[in-house]
Amino acid sequence: MSEQTRERGQGPAAPDAERRVVVVGAGMAGVQTAVALREQGFTGNVTLIGAEPHQPYDRPPLSKAVLLGTADGSAFDVDFDELGITLRLGCEALGVDPGAHVLDTSGGPVPYDALVLATGAEPVRLPGSDGVPGVHLLRTLDDAERLRPVLARQHDVVVVGAGWIGAEFATAAREAGCAVTVVEAADRPLADVLPAEVAAPMTAWYADAGAELRTRARVRRVEPGGPGEPGRVVLDDGTRLPAGAVVVGIGARPATGWLAGSGIALGAHGEVLADDRLRASVPDVHAVGDCASFPSARYGERLLVHHWDNALQGPRTVAADIVDAPGGETAAPYDPVPYFWSEQFGRFVQYAGHHTAADTTLWRGDPSSPAWTVCWLREGRLVALLAVGRPRDLAQGKRLIQAGTALDPALLADPARPLKAAAA
Repeated sequence: MSEQTRERGQGPAAPDAERRVVVVGAGMAGVQTAVALREQGFTGNVTLIGAEPHQPYDRPPLSKAVLLGTADGSAFDVDFDELGITLRLGCEALGVDPGAHVLDTSGGPVPYDALVLATGAEPVRLPGSDGVPGVHLLRTLDDAERLRPVLARQHDVVVVGAGWIGAEFATAAREAGCAVTVVEAADRPLADVLPAEVAAPMTAWYADAGAELRTRARVRRVEPGGPGEPGRVVLDDGTRLPAGAVVVGIGARPATGWLAGSGIALGAHGEVLADDRLRASVPDVHAVGDCASFPSARYGERLLVHHWDNALQGPRTVAADIVDAPGGETAAPYDPVPYFWSEQFGRFVQYAGHHTAADTTLWRGDPSSPAWTVCWLREGRLVALLAVGRPRDLAQGKRLIQAGTALDPALLADPARPLKAAAA
């Protein structure tokens, strides 16, 4: 039993075979948690609850392969029956009573011995656009299916937001032959996640791909179209953009509203405040993936990571802590090097680490070329890097971040040398 549980006065744990683990959320984090429990020898009951009616599926293909019709779906290759995992799909979580160890769902109450919150994040909606025909989000399989015919008919498309999802959708729409205008309130793409000098070279990618990028542009309203007529996106300056479809990609927030009143501590962004073993603030509840933040000893701050790799890696820590619960604090703390990738406008973009506390920025290569890397250092050690078309830099750099190796800045800045050659 963990110290956290003992301090809260819980009794002895039930034998493993009698324990009930309920996982809320059937995306990557939830599915991988259920699988990891079996891989780590858990023999009790595992129930996976998903709000959508579809078989659990992976989300990254939605922004390209599913949209363009090159894949019908992205269901996980997991035999849930063989693993003894009970699926309850089309079942929405409504609330939780940690004291009674009961999850409230649209299908009735579900008791648990251990609960895992893996509900992910939900897209931020464009104010005033709810219910307006032709306005789309892109998070679920149903969203992608609704957008497929839009691309197939080569409608004029307006994308609101030049973040990762906006760029990926704009890429798919251009590949489908659509006229694309991207509207961004900030002065550059990816303004919320990258420094200005790093995001600046990416501005040209839009024009190179035949997409129009409008920065410092805010949407005043969306006007639906009439029979046979496209709608319009009206900007603050009065510009009216024709739009057969409007796709909104202005961010995401943790899908945790249903936890109101539960006593589970949430952070400033609505995320579950997990500890270094991804345990929530109440006994026998864990949180993993996009819906949770965790303290990073590596970076000295709490991280909220909305990326696929976090949803893949965190479940191993959750499963280890649940399996270990009767025995003590032997599960390793969760402190990964964050990682994500994006394919946009013919470029493969990868990022590893966390750059906000860096004191030095170094470039490897010319940012106007097809391949270049930006490195962020703190006290001579690599803390993050962004690699465009240089996957070897990313692989070597991630290992250097993990090791905390001191580097020679002059060697690091030479793109002709392997990044690992900069190790002092």
